[in-house]
Amino acid sequence: MIPIKNEREIERMRVACRSASAILERVSSLVCPGVATREVDQAAARFIAEAGCKSAFLGYRGFPGNICISVNEEVVHGIGGERKIQYGDIVKLDIGVIDQGWVGDTATTVPVGVIDPAIQRLLVVTEEALHIAITHARDGRRLGDICNAVETAVLSNGYTVVREFVGHGVGRKLHEEPQIPNYGKRGSGPRLKPGMILAIEPMVNMGTSAVKILGDNWTVITADRKPSAHFEHTVLITKGEPEILTWREKTLSR
Repeated sequence: MIPIKNEREIERMRVACRSASAILERVSSLVCPGVATREVDQAAARFIAEAGCKSAFLGYRGFPGNICISVNEEVVHGIGGERKIQYGDIVKLDIGVIDQGWVGDTATTVPVGVIDPAIQRLLVVTEEALHIAITHARDGRRLGDICNAVETAVLSNGYTVVREFVGHGVGRKLHEEPQIPNYGKRGSGPRLKPGMILAIEPMVNMGTSAVKILGDNWTVITADRKPSAHFEHTVLITKGEPEILTWREKTLSR
């Protein structure tokens, strides 16, 4: 069953998602050449504490980081370490926070300086795929409409979607029903209803869709070591337009 939030719970989620979005903006500003990913993770921990929140990731199934930091060919679940960010890199930041018992979850991909135009296009297409998918997050539509929208936008631009990792419902728990793959059949799956809150997160590869998990048992990389992009918003289904709870002014494609 997909949880339906009431008005009080929705307001709590709005607060948690605003916290996550504000922290993501602060962390994004630290991504620059010469900075170790561990430093970014440690700064994120400070920002999360200053906001009166807790990391939703730290300790989750044993995850050792405060946030997920994934560079270039790393898709998701990267752990802050000694790797230093380089000019021309792309850095994926995935932040989940617990604010008064409710989870806000959001992600972006940060270009470091001027990046290869082909990689810039990957980022723009991935973020646009997210926003296209969100237009299908409406009362009465099917979950498969969201999934298919991502896949169609990505494949039509010559990229591939990661199939092993998916979006999800979110609320009191980081991962609630339903699972939201970035591929699927239009008109399939459960019908969407007001009060459902979904974390929609395209993970898009420049080359093959195949991925591998590194020896740390967390960091996911592309099998061909080509770049991957990741964007995520937490979205509320309403009786009208979908509400992006983790809305940010600064985006690549808007």
